[in-house]
This record gives sequence, C-alpha cells and structure tokens, in this order.
Amino acid sequence: MFTGLTLGLGEIGGRVPDGGEFELTVVAGFAWSDPLELGESIAVNGACLTVAARVGPRGFRAHASGETVRRTTLGTARRVNLERALALGDRLGGHIVSGHVDGLGTLISARRSASSLVCEFGAAADLMSLIIPKGSIAIDGVSLTVNEISAETFTVNLIPHTAEMTTIGFLRPGDRVNLETDLIGKYVKRLMTFDENRPRPEGLTLEFLARHGFGR
Repeated sequence: MFTGLTLGLGEIGGRVPDGGEFELTVVAGFAWSDPLELGESIAVNGACLTVAARVGPRGFRAHASGETVRRTTLGTARRVNLERALALGDRLGGHIVSGHVDGLGTLISARRSASSLVCEFGAAADLMSLIIPKGSIAIDGVSLTVNEISAETFTVNLIPHTAEMTTIGFLRPGDRVNLETDLIGKYVKRLMTFDENRPRPEGLTLEFLARHGFGR
C-alpha cells in the first residue's frame, strides 16, 4: 500500500521489450533513505512494481506485465514519480493507494489560480463513475483532492510544491496519466452492482426467513 505522497522524481533509463511486456530500469533522482531491498514494492507513476535487481545506489530493475503496459503509461513514460511502500507506523498523509492503476486519463487544460495550478483531466465513463467532488484520486501516483466533476472531466488543484516536485507540473494538454480511483469507492460500487445472473436480494420478510430455514 502507498499514500500518494511521492518521494521525488526518477527516470526510466532503460526499457527492454519482451512480447508485449517490458523489463524496466528505473533510476531515482534522489538518494533513498536506506538501500532498496529485492522484492520490495515501488510505485512508479502510481503503478506498483517489484524490485527484481538493484542498479547502483539509486536504480532498480522491474518487470511490467502486459496488463500493466496496457493500463498505464509505463510503456512510453520517461520521467516518473516514485514512492516506497507504506510501513506500519508511517504517517498516512495522503490517502490509501494500492498501486493498481485503473486506467488512463488525459490532461485537457491547466491554468494558474494565484500561485496554484488548476488542472482539468478527462477520463472514461467507468472511471468517472468512481470520482466524486472532494474525494481522493491518485494521478501518476500523486494523491490529490478532486475539486469539481462533469460527465467526462474532473479538476484538481496543485499547490506549488506538488507542481515542482512531481511529473504533473510538467504535463501539457493531451498528455496521458495513470489514474487510480478511491479504493473504498470501488468496493461500494461493486457491492451495489449485481450481475445479471445473480439473483437480487429480496426484502427481509418473515416469508423470506422461513424459506431459508429461520424460525424452524
């Protein structure tokens, strides 16, 4: 699990294709607080990857599966946000982020509002149904608060620190981003959505209880 409070920027220094998958070499632009461990999880632009090998003091290799390549920008991204997995006892300053990217969004516009940057993103309908005003969303792994939504777009506000320290401040209209919607919202939607072949629950009545063995 992650918080969406990224540690800093890094670069994908190498990308070796493997039948629709990739072997990535990622190099942090900062010094890790302690050495990376083999098998640990790193969020790379919001996608949870496993450290398969260390490359020098700041780099590592990781495998991006076909599913990861299809759902994220890791097949083309160069500059990336990096975050290590949350440890027990750490401050949860952002929100609960799984590192499982739901899909892609597109930056539509960015405008200044005082010292902040207001960004409008477009997303597919299935993702928009999970985005609510003042809810949380991870964009390229960065925890942000949703300001406003429409049928196809939503806006977020970037303070100067976020714009300077993450990839989002470098985006241009038309650039694609990785989106992870709120984890709790996804479970709520699933519980409220019934498959066509699954019987819908009946009201809790005495007849219903009797048919299912209660009161015998």
